[in-house]
Amino acid sequence: MGRLRLFHTELGPAGAPALLLVHGWGGDGREWSPHAEMLACRFRFVVPDLRGHGRSPVPADGNTPVAMADDLAGLVESLGTGPVVAVGHSMGGQVANLLAVRHPALVRSVIALDPAHGAHGAEVDGIPARLAAYRERGARAAAEFVAGAFGPDAPQGLRTAHVRTMLGTPDHVIAQAYAGMYTDPGAVGVRPHSEAHLRLRTRPALTVWTSEEAAAWERGTLQTPGSRVEHWPDSGHYLHEEHVDRTVRLLRDWADRAADG
Repeated sequence: MGRLRLFHTELGPAGAPALLLVHGWGGDGREWSPHAEMLACRFRFVVPDLRGHGRSPVPADGNTPVAMADDLAGLVESLGTGPVVAVGHSMGGQVANLLAVRHPALVRSVIALDPAHGAHGAEVDGIPARLAAYRERGARAAAEFVAGAFGPDAPQGLRTAHVRTMLGTPDHVIAQAYAGMYTDPGAVGVRPHSEAHLRLRTRPALTVWTSEEAAAWERGTLQTPGSRVEHWPDSGHYLHEEHVDRTVRLLRDWADRAADG
């Protein structure tokens, strides 16, 4: 399947260092609006909706992280931004890493926020049942999962906004994307496959986890100079929206170092 022309928006000076902001499963690019607006004076932001999501085209099949990464490669090439800092949340973190591995010339570095890789233990045991639910009930089943993914101090309305966006995502996209993350041939979401995939990454990466165990595991996989892992406790899965100011500082400091490098 060929690359799709993605709906996207841009903010900031055309000649500035570029950041590509990638949303997660069942989301869209609107979740990055405050971050891009707060930093638009010093960086160029490209904010797409992934295939099957938001305002981008919705194929009948092929709505997988690999295809999403290839779509993003086409977008970056068409915009002529030069290598980007690829920033992704959840499934978007997996997509950003796939972009870095499959198209390294287009990526300066990666920031992955609570990414969809490294699954193990009980999470892996539950994958078949969850996939069956997504194939049967699509976005309704996914919305039930998302509703429980927020910390107690999440801003009012954030949970409702994400549930609504998830419910607007086509059912077949929900199931195909989940299978693409974890069960399809070549999927990289389960820990042994994640480790093999991350070893192929040649670009520096910053990963932020809400799980202390996951952070400790990923620290043991790092091999590219300049890479690091952080742990943000007491946060829900949507950490970039629960802690906007902290995330903005993270993006600014990492992107400034990448530009200097």
